[in-house]
Amino acid sequence: MAPAIQAENLVKTFGDVRALDGVSLDVPEGTVLGLLGPNGAGKTTTVRVLTTLLRPDSGRATVAGLDVLRHPNEVRGLIGLSGQYAAVDEYLTGRENLQMVGELYQMSARDAKARALELLEWFNLSEAADRTAKTYSGGMRRRLDLAAALVVRPPVMFMDEPTTGLDPRNRLALWEVIENLVDQGTTLLLTTQYLEEADRLAHDIAVVDHGRVIARGTADELKATIGGERIELVVHRPDEVAEAVAALTPYAKGEPAVERNTRRITVPVSGGSKVLADVIRELDARSIEIDDIGLRRPTLDDVFLSLTGHATEAEENGENRQQEQTRGRRGHGKES
Repeated sequence: MAPAIQAENLVKTFGDVRALDGVSLDVPEGTVLGLLGPNGAGKTTTVRVLTTLLRPDSGRATVAGLDVLRHPNEVRGLIGLSGQYAAVDEYLTGRENLQMVGELYQMSARDAKARALELLEWFNLSEAADRTAKTYSGGMRRRLDLAAALVVRPPVMFMDEPTTGLDPRNRLALWEVIENLVDQGTTLLLTTQYLEEADRLAHDIAVVDHGRVIARGTADELKATIGGERIELVVHRPDEVAEAVAALTPYAKGEPAVERNTRRITVPVSGGSKVLADVIRELDARSIEIDDIGLRRPTLDDVFLSLTGHATEAEENGENRQQEQTRGRRGHGKES
């Protein structure tokens, strides 16, 4: 079976900037591909090409088996797109926005009205259905925008950083909606700057940098490429720390780190849950009592930093905000 989304060697330049430098990817039907990359890596350009909004200089792409360059109108009828900013008409109500989208897709007025009602309920917007969109909060606008992308029940969805700017509660709510969509068979290409979002939602992750896919795999596979597994445990009695270190040494792939004041021992290992089980049996055989033990793996943040050499946009923005707040507090202190 052909992938629901496929790109082969996409190239796109803007003047001297090579936004896409041979991007190739595929998304099997009914799965989620998370597209990660730093600012300017080519994520949004890739989405714009795949959704027929931009012609590549070279390369080929198909969506739902249709060539995006040869059959753009047919492709548009089979996809939904939710961009980085909510594309809703502020002067229409939530209900009117959704009905208008349905009618633009040649749905009958009756069907468009019924579909709008269904989506308003699904996205918890029923109580605000007859309020103009300009009165909606940011989270409500994002939900309305996503609902509009689903009016015609597209088999393929593209979401370009759909939760950017949302608070944690609204982000979690949208994650649940996305999970429901995929459970119903929708294929999704998702760009995001939130690594926990990709970790939770994506079956596969492609990391893009300088217009190229530089890594591809599941979250666990990507984490495994940089190693870094470790067992962390807390011994119950201080006088058993040395014995616990001796028990762990045969499994260690490096020097154990010991924090004697907290009785915490950290040991680099490899082998995943199997080595953890072996360590627990060894500690039990030696009658060493532990308060806590766990296998810690690298995070997607570690993977991203290893592959691209810097943190994600979300992390960098968060650090910048913290620095600005710190400078603001310091400045306020000087003035007072």
